[in-house]
Amino acid sequence: MPEKQSIARAMPVPANRAVRFGKLGSMTAGIAGNMALNGIAQLGRGERPSMRNLLLTPRNITRVADQLAQMRGAAMKIGQLMSMDTGDVLPPELAQIMARLRDDAHFMPPAQLKQVLNTQWPQGWLGQFKKFDVRPIAAASIGQVHRAQLKDGRDVAIKVQYPGVAKSIDSDVSNVGALMRMSGLLPKGFELAPYLEEARKQLHEETDYQREADHLVQFGALVAELPQFTVPEFHADWSTADVLTMSFVSGRPIEQATDLPQTTRNRLAADLIDLTLRELFDFGAMQTDPNFANYLYDDQTGRIVLLDFGAARALPRDLIGQYRRLLQAGVADDADRIHTIALEIGFISAETQPEHAAQIVAMIRLVFDALRLEPVFDFRQPDLSRQMQAAGQALAEDGFVPPPVPIDVLLLQRKFGGMFLLANRLSAQVPVLDLLAKYLAD
Repeated sequence: MPEKQSIARAMPVPANRAVRFGKLGSMTAGIAGNMALNGIAQLGRGERPSMRNLLLTPRNITRVADQLAQMRGAAMKIGQLMSMDTGDVLPPELAQIMARLRDDAHFMPPAQLKQVLNTQWPQGWLGQFKKFDVRPIAAASIGQVHRAQLKDGRDVAIKVQYPGVAKSIDSDVSNVGALMRMSGLLPKGFELAPYLEEARKQLHEETDYQREADHLVQFGALVAELPQFTVPEFHADWSTADVLTMSFVSGRPIEQATDLPQTTRNRLAADLIDLTLRELFDFGAMQTDPNFANYLYDDQTGRIVLLDFGAARALPRDLIGQYRRLLQAGVADDADRIHTIALEIGFISAETQPEHAAQIVAMIRLVFDALRLEPVFDFRQPDLSRQMQAAGQALAEDGFVPPPVPIDVLLLQRKFGGMFLLANRLSAQVPVLDLLAKYLAD
């Protein structure tokens, strides 16, 4: 399958908070101007303008995505989070605006990269390298990754944080929140503030490269006895607060493994689903970002390479117990227990209308009905996705507003959804109930 050509290019990261604020402000003003012009044009044609249609023009979508891609940092990260089609709480229209941000970000030009490294490494650092590729092998919202080879022979991947990103998180989150409110697309009664606050906290965690290094070492130890996985080795001597250096591990993006035999694709999906369950029930810690770019497939060894532990976190013991009981109730098709645990977790609240609560329970049962239908679940068939989308749409049209959900619950749901999407991309067939059974025994 041919790779999609990247539109990423070298572009300096605006590090000054005032500059970043100005860029978001000009973007918002430009969008408002486009909406006004389009509204006037529609009125001139005798049409009644719709806020939703005025916002979601190709020009506005392009403007938002391009501006956030240039800024990187928290502004782009929120866009990426919103663009994942994994059952997010926000409307699909907002996800459409941000969908282009799933591709590579623009990257720092070599001069800015050198400035950053000069502040992090000792004078004359370049003399310690045999090779250093100034064009990154990956670029995202928080930083970019370069491949290099040290003179001592180590082949390394160096993750460099964009300048000013950590300091701009609070203002970026606030400004993106203002843009989202301006859109008029948030459901009536939806409380955005708690989610923005949790996004702010998570982003501060992800810019802490020492924290990520600790999780890199932790997960390397946790999967050391699992031969189907590989985790890069941490190199402390070339790591700082803003630079994370690890061993370079080769592999191709896992979503490109669609050319492998069916049995291999089944194994890859089963291994990743099992790892997710192991993280939840055995490790008590999870890498919560299901971005496909965080997984590579090594054709030489047949192993899955696990990357990027910035979003790794410990899980509360109470939540682990709640999910174990929810899955047990789902397997047993016990609607009353599902309702009780859904209330504990926060999918519904005491204020949720009974008919909406019943619909939430029905959606959970729908998933387990599909898993029980055949001993091996076929992720290629679209029925479950279509049914869930239809049920979710019906809830939204009936006025259901989800209660504020704890961030750990949101991240778990995103991880589950991400694994579903990846198994679907691989057209895998997996005995999901058999995998669950290992972790649900009392």
